[in-house]
Amino acid sequence: METEIIEVKQADMLTAINRAEVDIQIATAKQYPRDLSRVLNQIKTYATMDMETAEDCFYALRRGRGNDASVIEGISVRLAEIIAGAWGNLRVQSRIIGNDGRTITCQGICHDLETNLAVSVEVKRKITDRNGKTYSEDMQVVTGNAASAIAFRNAVLKVVPKAVTKKVINEIKEVALGKSIDLETRRQRMVGYFTQIGVTQSELLTYCGVKSIEQIDNQIVFELRGLANAIKEGTTTVQETFKAHTADSKSIADKARKAVEAKQSKVAAAMTQAVGSDQAQEAEVVDEATGEIITQSNTTSKQPSK
Repeated sequence: METEIIEVKQADMLTAINRAEVDIQIATAKQYPRDLSRVLNQIKTYATMDMETAEDCFYALRRGRGNDASVIEGISVRLAEIIAGAWGNLRVQSRIIGNDGRTITCQGICHDLETNLAVSVEVKRKITDRNGKTYSEDMQVVTGNAASAIAFRNAVLKVVPKAVTKKVINEIKEVALGKSIDLETRRQRMVGYFTQIGVTQSELLTYCGVKSIEQIDNQIVFELRGLANAIKEGTTTVQETFKAHTADSKSIADKARKAVEAKQSKVAAAMTQAVGSDQAQEAEVVDEATGEIITQSNTTSKQPSK
């Protein structure tokens, strides 16, 4: 009797195991479907446990300058984690899928086991500075982790309908605006935070578009808190938001100053030339006998004949 050898490939085994896991999870999700009212209540409960948690739920980025400036607000990674946990019956993962030396690409996947809706999104983040120099290995790891977190958030928010969570998110935002804490306390707390991460008061006021700390109102404080969350998540950096803007402003000011100095030099040269021409004309003398035009120096060296 011959013994039959069955060859089992590792790839096929992993595929079968993963398929079995997903099938079991889908069956469990169908058996225990989510209750929307309970989900929304849980999201609100977790997100509004205290003001700091509510403030961590949003990010804010200002793009453009002057009349073209606009503020982009959104849900942070922290709130996406709360939503995913409360929503339930989800499979979510994020991973780095590419690094070409200039950008890191991360993939986020979210699968709703009840509706069988699966979404995959990709997020790219630069790993080069303004001069084109590649980040160190540690900074690449930090950037990759930030990109993975953002990919996680984007995937979750693609699956969980905004129409369902819109009302509770607005309620969380009201808590984050801080009606229970006076404006002065929240204002000073924000100024202190940005000072700690290397932002000067002048740079902060320029970003907010105000002339004094007292002009920072509740809405600006909320925006600053969102900006702080964006910096923590890696969506933006202090250099990109504050320092680059200051450097560009100084560069523009220097160019304008040099242009003014160049124009002033041209005007001064033209005036000097005009004055020299007038002096030359005043020095000219006409010989009455011959009608010859001679300079003053000629009249001193040669007198007309009598």
